[in-house]
Amino acid sequence: MRGLALVDILVFAAYMAGVILFGCSFYFRKGSRQAEAFTSGAGRLPAWAVGMSIFATFVSSISFLGLPAKAYTGNWNAFVFSLTIPVAAFMAVRFFVPLYRGLGSVSAYSYLETRFGPWARVYASLCYLVTQVARMGTIMYLLALPMNALLGWPVPAIILVTGAGVLLYSTMGGIQAVIWTDAVQGIVLIAGTLLCLLVLLFSLPGGPGQAWEIAAAADKFSLGSWSLKDWGSETFWVIFVYGVFINLQNYGIDQNYIQRYMTARSRRDAVSSTLFGSLLYVPVSFLFFAIGTALFAYYQARPGLLPPEAAARPDQIFPFFIVRGLPTGVTGLLIAAVFAAGMSTVSTSLNSGATILLEDYYKRYADSDADDARSLRVLRWGTLALAALGVGCALAMMRVKSALDAWWAMSSVFSGGMLGLFLLGYFAKKARNAEAALGVALGLLVIAWVCLLQKMWPLPVKIHTNLSIVLGTTVIFVAGFALAALRGREVRGKPAARGSGRKREDNFGV
Repeated sequence: MRGLALVDILVFAAYMAGVILFGCSFYFRKGSRQAEAFTSGAGRLPAWAVGMSIFATFVSSISFLGLPAKAYTGNWNAFVFSLTIPVAAFMAVRFFVPLYRGLGSVSAYSYLETRFGPWARVYASLCYLVTQVARMGTIMYLLALPMNALLGWPVPAIILVTGAGVLLYSTMGGIQAVIWTDAVQGIVLIAGTLLCLLVLLFSLPGGPGQAWEIAAAADKFSLGSWSLKDWGSETFWVIFVYGVFINLQNYGIDQNYIQRYMTARSRRDAVSSTLFGSLLYVPVSFLFFAIGTALFAYYQARPGLLPPEAAARPDQIFPFFIVRGLPTGVTGLLIAAVFAAGMSTVSTSLNSGATILLEDYYKRYADSDADDARSLRVLRWGTLALAALGVGCALAMMRVKSALDAWWAMSSVFSGGMLGLFLLGYFAKKARNAEAALGVALGLLVIAWVCLLQKMWPLPVKIHTNLSIVLGTTVIFVAGFALAALRGREVRGKPAARGSGRKREDNFGV
């Protein structure tokens, strides 16, 4: 450990204490001890804070540590994912925000029950909960890496302490604490990222020009292969298609984002906050990839500074530089920025997951008339249970080689093509329960084949695991749409029943 590392510890400790105390302070504010305030902030939060929360939710420690690792070991292929965000963002403000604001439900999955029945709501909400546990686990694991490098504390202990800290203010302050701490942490994250990149570039003997020359010679700026025949590797098109579908799922049916649409004061505020928060991620992710490329140039120019044990674990390289390559004091700020990225996303998952447990399960199947006090108890116990599961998943993450690759694979599998079910309900107006259920069954079979059975029963063209969400979503939508069209054709071929000429009103779909 460096001689002045105490300064870094104090900077980081001051940040952590400040965030936790700030979040917990919402517990003592007027009207905060109500279930509505816990889940939606009573719809009174300003657009800029909601937008920063959307941004901070998207930027987790997966981004902060995983993306530089990808750029260091490879190229800018994964940046293609960021380029798909504007597509999803504009679709969100065109279709999704008006839909959910019009429904008025804090649950993203109540719409599916209206369209296809209770099974659709349970299916989608369960997929969401499993995905969030996996996401929290990945994030808390990546949070532990820089602190382990800084203090030498065991990674499991750091995971437990981090989980307890986020749990504390998430449980006490609800969505208001989550959003306002997100806003603060988003600012810290951006400042820390910019500062780190500048230090990296100007620490090289030849400055930024040398970084560019070394990276360009190694083809580090490539966006990947442009082949339209290779669907088994991380080509430009594989990442692009994957990104479009994942981000449509994020903004279209992910409770983390839908819940934020409901916290804004008006539909106009919800639209502006969605655009602001989502589009801000694109330039910030650019900075993450620039850091990874600059790290490559830095250690190419100074090869003796990176020990083999750090080089063997891509997720460890950026934390190693934060501890060994940054000036004293700046290290503490960067550790705080990493924690800002992770804590904001974990707190969001905890609050949104607890909201789903209350709205989609407890009120739906246990006590539909639960009063405010009982609902609040369910929300807090649900938050605690999800935190415990997230910590367990984080401990399991210690065995993987690349946390980012593991998370991308898990998000594809656990999402289960639920985007296809939502798109079927929204755009295929004639699709009903039976068509949706059969479409989901077919979609899950396709996902299982891509992820588990492809080696046993291969096609002439290999399919990348990340494309499981693409194929699953497409099969669900196309199968459901086709079956609904076939049923409609059969119905038209039968004699009309008395009164069947009256047009059925349907407020859902387009």
